[in-house]
Amino acid sequence: MKKKGKISYAKYGYIFSIPFVLAYLIFSLYPTLYTAIIGFTDLRGVGKTSWHFLKITNFFDNYKTILTLPTFHVALKNTIKLWVCNFIPQMILALLLSAWFTNRRVKVPGEGAFKVLFYMPNIITAATVAILFGALFGYPMGPVNDVLTRFHIIDKPYFFLQNKSVAQGIVMFIQTWMWYGYTMIIIISGVLGINPEIFEAADIDGANGWQVFWKITIPSIQTILLFTLVTSLIGGLNMFDIPNLFVRDSGPDNATLTTSVLIYTMAFKGGYMYNRASALSMIMFLIIVVCSAALFFSMRDKEEVRLKKLKKQEMKARKLAMKNEAKGVKNE
Repeated sequence: MKKKGKISYAKYGYIFSIPFVLAYLIFSLYPTLYTAIIGFTDLRGVGKTSWHFLKITNFFDNYKTILTLPTFHVALKNTIKLWVCNFIPQMILALLLSAWFTNRRVKVPGEGAFKVLFYMPNIITAATVAILFGALFGYPMGPVNDVLTRFHIIDKPYFFLQNKSVAQGIVMFIQTWMWYGYTMIIIISGVLGINPEIFEAADIDGANGWQVFWKITIPSIQTILLFTLVTSLIGGLNMFDIPNLFVRDSGPDNATLTTSVLIYTMAFKGGYMYNRASALSMIMFLIIVVCSAALFFSMRDKEEVRLKKLKKQEMKARKLAMKNEAKGVKNE
């Protein structure tokens, strides 16, 4: 009798992953590598397929040009400012709502409906949101101007998007409004993954809600917070849709010009400088990689790192002891 071999289903996993791998290679990896390459070339213009690598002495000219470009400095400052000023209130809102929805002592009526309503702005496309807020703050007949003049808060319609601070503030608000619900859902999923016995023990010990939140909840979801921070960093430094669609020509004095909008402008408007746009893309890629690595390092589990070091030291000590024992046996 022949023994029946065990059936391995591992190959089906590889087969099902082929479409994703092919899509990644064609639509993600290849464009990234091609972008990195043409940053060292003289490629410009629409319809020009021939390009040449720069000379060795001028190999980094595109990068030098971008790094010394005043518009790049403005765009980078705007990008960082817009991200930080929408991420902070976004996280505060998400944490407060998560604490409210996961509080064991408070039962929120209609909890599911509230979660759907808070998450809904994230479902709406950026183009739709830009058109919506563009209409709301329109001049001179927008609803916001109409309400303000009707209640005599202002004497005449105000052109909001001609003010640098107001234009930036509206973009920050839109980004916060769109993404706080998503961040809230991620944090809630992390909180629900904490062992309920920990909260029960805290209740028995007499800890109040604030102490439970800061001493148990926040440390327990540190990995989730790191995930939200890194993904928000990547999305924030690639901010494009709202700044590009909401404010025409980046607003007054390039108030809402971000690095992604600048890349788009360089590549597809004016001089069609594909080489410089590619160089700027790779500079932003490096900035994101460095910042993400710094976040991972600063928010690492220090206790876990300490335990790993202790284990390594113990392993070394055991190996050394075994070697000494072996030498002692030989000498005898």
